[in-house]
Amino acid sequence: MKLNKITIILTTIVISIGCFSQNSSIEGNIKQIDSINVLSGISVYLDKTNFGTVTKGNGSYFIENIPIGNYTLIVSGIGHFTIKKEILVEENKILVENFILKETIASLPEVTITGGRVGIKSIPGSVHYISPKELQKFGYTDINRTLNTVPGVNIQEEDGFGLFPSIGLRGTGVERNTKITVMEDGVLMAPAPYTAPAAYYFPTMGRLQGIEIIKGSSQIQYGPYTTGGAINLISTQIPNEFSGKISVFGGSFGTKNLHAVIGNSHKNFSYMIETFQSSSDGFKELDGVGGRGFDADIGFNKQDYLAKFSVHTDEEAIIQQSLTFKIGSAIGDINETYLGLTQEDFNDNPIRRYAGSQVDNIKTSQNQFSLGHNIRFSEQFNITTTAYRTTFARNWYKLDRVRSNGTTRKISKILDKPIDYSDVYAIVTGANTDTAFDEALLVKANNRTYYSQGLQTKLKFNFKTENFKHKVELGLRIHEDQIDRFQWFDEYAMDNTVMQLTNAGIHGTESNRVETANAIATYLHYKLKIGKFTTTSGVRYENITQKRIDYGNADPNRIGLDISKRENTVTVFIPGIGFDYRFNKFVSIFAGIHKGFAPPGSKDELEPEESINYELGTRYSKNGLSGQAVLFFNDYTNLLGADLEASGGDGTNEQFNGGAVQTKGLEFNVTYDLLFYKEESPFNLPLTLVYTYTNATFLNSFDSSFGGWGEVLAGDEFPYLANHQFTVNLSLEHHKFNLNLSGNYRDEMRTAPGQGEINFDEKTDAYFVIDMSANYNLHKNLSFFANTTNLTNQQYIVARRPAGLRPNMPRAFNIGLKARF
Repeated sequence: MKLNKITIILTTIVISIGCFSQNSSIEGNIKQIDSINVLSGISVYLDKTNFGTVTKGNGSYFIENIPIGNYTLIVSGIGHFTIKKEILVEENKILVENFILKETIASLPEVTITGGRVGIKSIPGSVHYISPKELQKFGYTDINRTLNTVPGVNIQEEDGFGLFPSIGLRGTGVERNTKITVMEDGVLMAPAPYTAPAAYYFPTMGRLQGIEIIKGSSQIQYGPYTTGGAINLISTQIPNEFSGKISVFGGSFGTKNLHAVIGNSHKNFSYMIETFQSSSDGFKELDGVGGRGFDADIGFNKQDYLAKFSVHTDEEAIIQQSLTFKIGSAIGDINETYLGLTQEDFNDNPIRRYAGSQVDNIKTSQNQFSLGHNIRFSEQFNITTTAYRTTFARNWYKLDRVRSNGTTRKISKILDKPIDYSDVYAIVTGANTDTAFDEALLVKANNRTYYSQGLQTKLKFNFKTENFKHKVELGLRIHEDQIDRFQWFDEYAMDNTVMQLTNAGIHGTESNRVETANAIATYLHYKLKIGKFTTTSGVRYENITQKRIDYGNADPNRIGLDISKRENTVTVFIPGIGFDYRFNKFVSIFAGIHKGFAPPGSKDELEPEESINYELGTRYSKNGLSGQAVLFFNDYTNLLGADLEASGGDGTNEQFNGGAVQTKGLEFNVTYDLLFYKEESPFNLPLTLVYTYTNATFLNSFDSSFGGWGEVLAGDEFPYLANHQFTVNLSLEHHKFNLNLSGNYRDEMRTAPGQGEINFDEKTDAYFVIDMSANYNLHKNLSFFANTTNLTNQQYIVARRPAGLRPNMPRAFNIGLKARF
């Protein structure tokens, strides 16, 4: 009897072990919705088990040693709709399951995914896309750090948090993004794109779902700035089912971030509601009684709200239509300053902040509205129309100049020569409060309001004739924008390192003027594909009228005591053509030539910025290895400069002709999955290298009358443009977690035009900064996140403008949780 019991027990154990050691597996391939582009890094797992993996560089996945039974197979990837499928795993069988995923983002037409994540398409021109997955790796809220993965992007840091980005593309100059087209969901997003494109407002990085960077000949569709390129920031999309997420982060310098989204789609109605809120105590140390202890805030608080509501026809309707209303509001209270440090003070303590900046603050308020209509008559023909309006108000209240002994000095001049101007320098630092002038510190209220509004529509039509494929796109935009400057000075005394208001200025007695632009733009874009050869050609037309009414400093009520007016009209055609040839499905080459343009201001003697731009590149994608290399050359007949205070000038905002300039460079990026051939490994190990070389040279001599440039000589190199930039990213990806490492190198930059060896007091520092991040899925609906920026705590000069030296952000840590439902 006992022997029979033992036999039964052993038999049961053997059978059980056999059941769990069956060589059953699941394999397959994951592709994009178009059934061409494979997807890597997509999580494939069995719900409520530990069986799972991520797709390889060729889109394949393999899960082995699965016990027989019924399971729910889940396929999910950030930026794609999740697929769930009930499956049966049978004994000693290989189950093949292939899937096609649909992106959650309704992006601009065709894009090249940064790092080759989704492969390549026949785009005659350099176009990059930073996907939701890439954005979430490091969880950056700083657009400057995010764009490090894109070649050809030029950046100048300012505040350490990315609150006021200065971005250029292909050497256009970085001054407050004034030479690139910035959009959100295809709509112009600068406060006043034609009259005042300087980006004192930039869409909140933390709420974006994707970013498109368009360079080369394809950018003429987007305008009005067509030399370097365009950046389209993609907001959170409406989900296809009820879902939401809440992310909470906290870290160094009292930084706190909250991101919450909820949305749903019904048969004929869908919606999405979102908020992103961010605050920090700041990382600088303000001079004063008790150091940082007295009542002055150096941090910031930003709140952003966005909602989308859409109504649409039934899915089976012959003619598909949708109407989407988008509304957003963003407010900011930021205690940032233009006042930097002298070289000596920077060397002693780079994060010091002078007492003279204690009341510096910018308050911002931005509102956006858009109503978009899309009608799809067939697979070949659709029309999209959008009416839009944005408003923006800001008052940057900041120390501008200092008065002593009857002489007034700009803060930039004081910090350039602190020994020569020791009396006013002592007032700025709070070291000298014994002055006969109670109104020593002149704080300027840079109070401005903006609006931008218009109607844009585009018609897309594609058809075939024998072996030819045709795609025609026709666009029209009617636009108006305005900036209203209504500024004044308040005067303060320094009393024991604390600033006291002694004379409140009359509003409108500094700058008191209104500038308005009216523009009609249209373009025609034609794409022809013949076998392996693709060509795109197009032309853009811009008709721009800019007007300025200056009421003068003695007419704050604007009753017309001493009005001066001026007006300038520009009409321009902007052609472009590009070519792409695919040798096979792995390798292609492309080339393009187009006209670059930037609108002039309201002065009739100003010429528009014009250039002829060339590029030649190649793409490769095979076996986990993908990349792109591009040579570019921009030949300016006239470069426009602008007297911006943010760029070290006097802040008149007047433009001037800068003459001929040539810009050339190389862009290179490559990605390879180091575990590509380890098909049974549950890990991916993608390595990405990004390199940019840029050189821009003035071809003629002139006196710019702009403090940031001064006298320019032929052969001088462009300021604030790094010759060499390099980024390396390495990620370890698993369906349960990922670890990410990023290193970014930026060459030293000239801070003024010049040639030959750079003077020590006319350059920024070269640097190499390392960032790290980790994501771990605690549950299918809950994950833990942590990141470190500037891991080795490097300290360097990022700029010598607007006034004095500015530091980078020291090492910072952040941790948080992400919940989804």
